[in-house]
Amino acid sequence: MTLRFLSPISDYGGCPALYEIEGTDEILVRGERETDPEHIAQLRDAKKSAVFVRVPRNLLRRYAPRSAAPELQPFASISGLFREFEHTAWRLETRRGYASDRRNPKWAQFLAGEDIAGEPDNAWRENVRAQAALGKRFERVRVVDQPLTQGQEFLLASAPSNIAAGEEIRNLARSRARQLSLPDYDFWLLDSKILARFAFDDEDATLGVYLTEDPVEVLAACQARDAAWHHAVGIAEFARRGRSTV
Repeated sequence: MTLRFLSPISDYGGCPALYEIEGTDEILVRGERETDPEHIAQLRDAKKSAVFVRVPRNLLRRYAPRSAAPELQPFASISGLFREFEHTAWRLETRRGYASDRRNPKWAQFLAGEDIAGEPDNAWRENVRAQAALGKRFERVRVVDQPLTQGQEFLLASAPSNIAAGEEIRNLARSRARQLSLPDYDFWLLDSKILARFAFDDEDATLGVYLTEDPVEVLAACQARDAAWHHAVGIAEFARRGRSTV
């Protein structure tokens, strides 16, 4: 089962930390093993297989989930949120490629060296235009490798049509994202209060999303957004720097 890092912004140098075991209601704790013999002697009902670790109270206060684990649901089930949100839809993209892009008719054009920047509006971009006209914002940060993967090159080449529709897209080097302890999963954050976290299979196909308003998860996503948006650069600046985002 997949582990998901729950405490991306730690005051403790990355240890201890909390992980969610996806598909369950269980949390995995990483920390320093308790070795004080006086403490060990006082432990109650301890199994021989048990391991005890020290965890600062503040870590649990800030990052321990406060609601049940959300269930996986199809992405289509939340499509209405991209019309109903009030001010900001913000996306973090972390993968090196997406199966949906490889199935796109533009993929063959891209591989053939054709210009795919000026694609006509589809349903997504039509909605972006409509919401942007109401003063709402669509923003993305794409975590990219150096050199870019083929999938990232495709997204860079096709970005102008989304930007023309009203999205703002920025790129951030994966090395910088790691320094910032950003999450290693994709999500949409809507109005800083609704989090839609993606699940993918090993072939980069979307399995669905976990939708939550858990304040711990939303706060962590807001912190990740603020850090990523500050350090990422726009498409034009990214190209000017020779595709180096550090």
